Amino acid sequence: MSIRKRTWKTESGEERFAYIVQYSTAEKDARGKRRRHIKTFDRKKDAEDFQAQVRVDLKKGTHTPASKSITVEAAGELWIDGCGDLERSTVDQYRQHLDYHINPYLGGLKLSALTVAIARDWQDKLRNGAPAPGHGAAEPRSAAMVKKVTTSLSSLLSDAMERGKVGHNVVRSMTANRRRKRKVERRQKRKLVIGRDIPEPGEIDALLLHTTSDRWRAFFLTAVRCGLRASELRGLHWQDIDFKKSELHVRQRADRYNAIGNPKSADSQRVVPIPPKTLVALREWKAQCPKLDGRQHFVFPNGSGNVETHSNIIERGLIPAWEAAGVTVPVLDADGKPTHDKDGRAIVKAKYTGAHSLRHHFASWCLARPPIGLGLNLKELSERIGHASIQITIDTYAHLIPRADHAEELAAAEGKFG
Repeated sequence: MSIRKRTWKTESGEERFAYIVQYSTAEKDARGKRRRHIKTFDRKKDAEDFQAQVRVDLKKGTHTPASKSITVEAAGELWIDGCGDLERSTVDQYRQHLDYHINPYLGGLKLSALTVAIARDWQDKLRNGAPAPGHGAAEPRSAAMVKKVTTSLSSLLSDAMERGKVGHNVVRSMTANRRRKRKVERRQKRKLVIGRDIPEPGEIDALLLHTTSDRWRAFFLTAVRCGLRASELRGLHWQDIDFKKSELHVRQRADRYNAIGNPKSADSQRVVPIPPKTLVALREWKAQCPKLDGRQHFVFPNGSGNVETHSNIIERGLIPAWEAAGVTVPVLDADGKPTHDKDGRAIVKAKYTGAHSLRHHFASWCLARPPIGLGLNLKELSERIGHASIQITIDTYAHLIPRADHAEELAAAEGKFG
């Protein structure tokens, strides 16, 4: 393997030069000789970096010559085809990442030509809203979206490595500024705040007080007192509720396409105790719950007894209930000022618009001290809420643990004269 400098003159007499890396692979040509390959670079440093990487790849037996390399777009199709065992919603998300964020910028590039510099430039274009070649204007992607699609590109390259289509994963080599980015991400991530992200106890009381439907009352109580995800509530069966033991079993969930499947993770399969008032509400709702084929299947179905859609839960259940309870905020105009209708009345909207806010309230209720809450520790909350690891629980809810009043201890430690 060698690097040589090639110099030539153009028709106009301008002198040009390039650096050529020449190497051989174990593959034999038609004459039985080792096949030789060359690759040209404008800079000597790039040639040296390529030479070093090829040496490593040849030693591992993972090198793929440029002549046999496939494009990022073709590798993406192979990657998607290999995701058949994943949930449909996950595969659809990967497809969106490919179609809208990866292929327009990198799709025509061969895997062997993809470098760390190119990947970094791609990230910058996404972040700054630079349009892809041949495309019109583009919107800047958020830091979270750039991180997601970068992870998808890394998964695509890992899949290509396993198939022998590329020698290494350039995304894994992107170490520059990684520590700084992690600090920025941690700094930009907001903590959940009661009254902004998490309904206050008084707001939950108002929600339940103004909910006259037995169906929605049972749904809201199960959400705020048992902590199930919306997908788990939609997939909950009556056979999963043990009225004698006052507990429910989370065994499945309904995805965005209303298909029933396994919970989010193995730890999501759990047993949750049901408080007395919630149990009464479930009994009352069971007496009138719609049936499917003459039997009651789902606890919170649609009118025909089948899986209820997530949008109906939000638009027909949760948002109208918040508005009826008066838990609203003003609708602001472009200048951040409250808007009014033609009669001069303030226009308002529901303060909380997602079902996950009810799950957040459950977590805060579990951590609060009796008699306001259950006084659970983080390990107990993690098990009850069905997180895949206690670290997720700590990162999300640890700041909600009530702090003791240390006024007396501080005064004693301060002494008589400060």
